[in-house]
Amino acid sequence: MATTTTDTDGPSYYKRGGSDVWDFIRDQGLNFHLGNAIKYICRAGYKESKLQDLEKAIHYLENELEHEENFYLRSGEGIPFNIRDQEQPSETDELLSERSNS
Repeated sequence: MATTTTDTDGPSYYKRGGSDVWDFIRDQGLNFHLGNAIKYICRAGYKESKLQDLEKAIHYLENELEHEENFYLRSGEGIPFNIRDQEQPSETDELLSERSNS
C-alpha cells in the first residue's frame, strides 16, 4: 500500500527548514542525478558520514555534467565553430566544389 508524505513522515535529516528535501526536488522538477545531489548535500553532517555524503553529491553532479557534455557533443553544440565548420562544409562550399569538379 502506498503512503503519502506528511509533515510527520520521513527522517528528520530531510526535514530542516520550510519543506522536505524530496518536496523541494519535486517542486523544482529536478532529474534523478540533480535530485540525489541535493539530497546528499542537505543531509551531509546530519546522518552517518558528512564526507561520504559530500562525495556522493559530487558523484551525482559529475555524472550529470558528463551526461550534459555528451549531449552537447552529440548535438554539435559543444564543438567549437572552427572544428565544426571543417567537418561540415557549408552549402556554398559544396556548390563550389561541385562546379569545380564539373
